[in-house]
Parts: sequence; structure tokens; C-alpha cells
Amino acid sequence: MPKTVFKIDLNKAPEDQAIKTHNRWHPDIPMVETFKPGDTFRVECYDWTGGQIGNNDSANDVRDVNLTKVHYLSGPFGVEGAEPGDLMVVDILDIGALPNSEWGFNGIFAKENGGGFLTEHFPEARKSCWDFHGIYTTSRHIPGVRYPGIIHPGLIGCLPDHKLLAEANKREAALIATDPNRVPPLAAPPFADTALMGQMKGGAAAAAAKEAWRTVPPREHGGNCDIKNLSRGSKVYFPVYVKGGGLSMGDIHWSQGDGEITFCGAIEMAGWIDIGVSLIKGGMAKYGIINPIFKPSPIDPHFDDYLIFEGISVDEHTGEQYYLDAHVAYRRACLNAIEYLKKFGYTGEQAYMILGTAPVEGRISGIVDIPNVCATLAIPTAIFDFDINPTATGPKREVSGVSVAKTT
Repeated sequence: MPKTVFKIDLNKAPEDQAIKTHNRWHPDIPMVETFKPGDTFRVECYDWTGGQIGNNDSANDVRDVNLTKVHYLSGPFGVEGAEPGDLMVVDILDIGALPNSEWGFNGIFAKENGGGFLTEHFPEARKSCWDFHGIYTTSRHIPGVRYPGIIHPGLIGCLPDHKLLAEANKREAALIATDPNRVPPLAAPPFADTALMGQMKGGAAAAAAKEAWRTVPPREHGGNCDIKNLSRGSKVYFPVYVKGGGLSMGDIHWSQGDGEITFCGAIEMAGWIDIGVSLIKGGMAKYGIINPIFKPSPIDPHFDDYLIFEGISVDEHTGEQYYLDAHVAYRRACLNAIEYLKKFGYTGEQAYMILGTAPVEGRISGIVDIPNVCATLAIPTAIFDFDINPTATGPKREVSGVSVAKTT
């Protein structure tokens, strides 16, 4: 087993750890440790909220979660010889749950506290908790489903340099300015009050926190991409922007559907990751790479039967025609799937959470036929304890009496 180089204590708050986590991106955050190309090591990670969510039957914690504190990241780690313009090659060797923490959670955020992909349809906070049984997971809040995990870090990437930091802050501020009072907001600007800056201290940390990136969106350096296929055996090529690279990770998911549509949209968990690192010198220019590229896991679970739902870029409320809008089309595909699953007894919230947590496959199937994008959502039928395929006799109510956790 590789040496554990970042260890956490789930009985302590992230702020009280011996090695400090960070919840912002900034080029001046010091490396926790530096490795040689070819080294391997283990990293332990909090769940993305830093333990704000409990294994219980109330969604009050999801309603009240402080999203300015997320994500809690382990790192950054350097690689000897890494220089701007290189590619850091990261092998995800293994990944799993921490001992005595073999559970996870999924949530629908309240609209006023972040919302989600379908926030206009599901504006209130909800939560489901999931237990891990070997490679499978089940939930007391969502009956009738069981699926294997594609465990992966939702968030992994290298530190940005000062130039990229400033560029992203400028473009995101301009977006916010177009509708500054929007709920949910258009972006997550720097917010120093709850910034954790890793091993930075004193005035330097306070100054950096005022311009440091929030971790919510993915950017050129990687970050919160939420790609379910970055699992055991994946290889990721990250652009290097600062000396040493500065690799950090967290936001581990047990399982997730494409799009992570509930926002707190996977089965979130605390866990560990075994990592290997190497370099491709000058790799960004050699391969024309701006954003990370990756090779997926060779051991993803195999499903051979799907029920696939289509959606087009027409607004579900007004009937307005959008021009080649993939966001609207995927939303319609998801809503079509939710309405279908409700026929078997699921509440809308339960169906929504299934799409967020199960290994569903999302696709942009057509994006050239004006005016409609065609997006598809493929649900593996084997995750259900009953047959969900259409039949001449019609759907049968298969589940009832259990619901996701609500607020009080």
C-alpha cells in the first residue's frame, strides 16, 4: 500500500487538521509534499462539504449547508521538475471509502442556496443517504435500486498561475454583472471570509484569499469536472501552470450519473485515493492541450440494456424554441425520464436523485440540425429490482411509502 501523505481525522473539523486542507485555488498555496516522477502515494479526503452533512433522515443540513466553504481539498502536491507548459500525468491507481465511513449522501439544494439543474421543478432541499455493500450501494430513502460504484474524484486539478487566475476572475465577474441579483447566482466569485488557504499563513493568506478562485466550477486547470469515468485505472493529463504543478483533489463520489444533475448530485463520500505521478515535458505545446485530457477506467461496470430518453431544445414551461441549446435539451431528457419513473411509484425527488446518482449515460446526440439539439439520457435497466421497460399492460406501481429526507 502506498504511503499516506495526507491523512484526515473525521472526528475533527477540516480547520483543525494537522495538515491543512484548502478550499480555494491560488498559485501561491505551498506544496504539502513534492514527489519524484514515478512515485505513488495515498491521499485521504473529506467529503466535499467537510462533514457538514449527517447520516440521518433530515434534510435540514442540506438546506443550511455553507457553500462558501466548499470544496475541501487535499494537497497541493508537487512533482520534481514540473514547469509551466508541461503535462502532469496522474494515474488513479485505486480509490475507496475510509474505514468506519462506508456511507454517502446525495442532496437537492434549496433554490435560494445554490439550487440545481432542475431547481425550478425541485426548489426545496432533500437528501438521500446510501450504504455501501462491497461494490454495491443501496439507500433507505430510495427503494428498488442497487448499483455498483464507479468511485471517482469529482474534483482534481493543478494550481493556476497568476495570469489564468486573473483572466477567469475577470470573465466570471463580467458574467455576474449581467444579472447581479440572480437566484441562484450566475457564478461564485472570490469570498475571503471562509477561505482556507492550505499551508499559507498570516497576511499572505489573507491577501491571496481575496482573489483566490472558488472551487465550484471546472476551469482550464481541471478542477470540479465531475467526470464519473475518472475511476480506478484512469490516466489524466493535466496542464502545468506553476512550478511543481500543485496537484490537489477531493469531492470523492461513490457513483454519479452524467451531468451530476442534482448539483449535490453524486453519492458524496469521504475516502482515499492512490495516485501515481509522472511528467511529459513541454506536453501542452506538443499536443496542443489547453484543458485536461484523460483515459477512462478499464473496469467500469458493464450494462448491456438501457432505456434511453430524448430531449430537444424547447422550454418545458413556455414552449419557447431555443436555438441549438444543449442545456435545455438535456434538461428535457431528464424531465422526461423523471416523469416516466414516477409511473412506477417514485416521487419526483426520488426519480431526480436516481438520475443524479446512478451510472446513467448522457449524450449530445445531435447538435447540427437547426433549431433543435437532441440530447439523450440512457438509464441502465438492471439497476432496478423490477422491469421498467414499456409493455402493453402499462406501468405497475412498484415502490411506495418511502421518501427522501425532507426539511423540518
